[in-house]
Amino acid sequence: MSDPSPRSAGGASFWSAVRELLHLKAPGSLRESIEEAIDDHLEESADPDDLDQDERTMLRNMLHLSEQQAGDIAVPRSDILAISSACDFKAIVRQFREAGHSRLPVFADNLDSVIGMLHVKDVYAVIADRFGKRPATGFPTMDELLRPVLFVPPSMPVVDLLTEMRRKRTHMAIIVDEYGGTDGLVTIEDIVEEIVGEIEDEHDEEEAALILKRPDGGFEADARLDLDDLEKVVGASFVDTELGDEVDTLGGLSFLMAGRVPETGETLQHPNGWTIEIAASDGRRVERVVLHPPDAEPAMQEQA
Repeated sequence: MSDPSPRSAGGASFWSAVRELLHLKAPGSLRESIEEAIDDHLEESADPDDLDQDERTMLRNMLHLSEQQAGDIAVPRSDILAISSACDFKAIVRQFREAGHSRLPVFADNLDSVIGMLHVKDVYAVIADRFGKRPATGFPTMDELLRPVLFVPPSMPVVDLLTEMRRKRTHMAIIVDEYGGTDGLVTIEDIVEEIVGEIEDEHDEEEAALILKRPDGGFEADARLDLDDLEKVVGASFVDTELGDEVDTLGGLSFLMAGRVPETGETLQHPNGWTIEIAASDGRRVERVVLHPPDAEPAMQEQA
């Protein structure tokens, strides 16, 4: 007699057909089951022994970590703080003090030729020995302080990257493009923040507000401000299908409208009537802008 158990191949097919016939939901993955359980508990009353909101958020972030790629969470090339391999020890100490980071990538000729990284605790150990009980010796060279980094493509899954960083015992990975150039940087802290949220320590300076209201009715904004967030504050949409919907930030919109990186002091007229004045640009990217509402445009022209 055949075994009707669903554990057999035929049994599994049979029960799948029954579920489909009765419109029953097929068993999903463990990830889907956990997410469904989290959603089901959102409306329930809080239990002291149950997961709180922060724990649920972290759990959900962990479930979606497998969907992230290294390029999604990387610090972009333009924001990377690095140090030249030609620097001496005094320059290294000064660079760490100015950067405020515990690790800095080291490049040979330019940022596309990263050869490793420096850790601030190695630098501190030299300083402690220099001014401690040990006899003073010469300062170490860059090569003596250099630590290895990983080089990975932007498409590498974040979970695989974390595994590889643990295996190689390194906290920094350089994202390289198809030509071998530096495209970004990822640290273990970046990965952890994808789960627990932004981590700030006592050395982090409070970030300035991305947008501030001006007395004249306009706004001063950081070019990194998201266009959706801008709309919530200003009350006008800056997304325009004719300009393209591939940009997400105010700086990207300014670049798209000008067709290049606009210069400081340049003004751009948006179709919605607002005027975008470039307040700061370093020639490679826009840093800050001033937004003038439509009713302020005539006053600007009179002053001109």
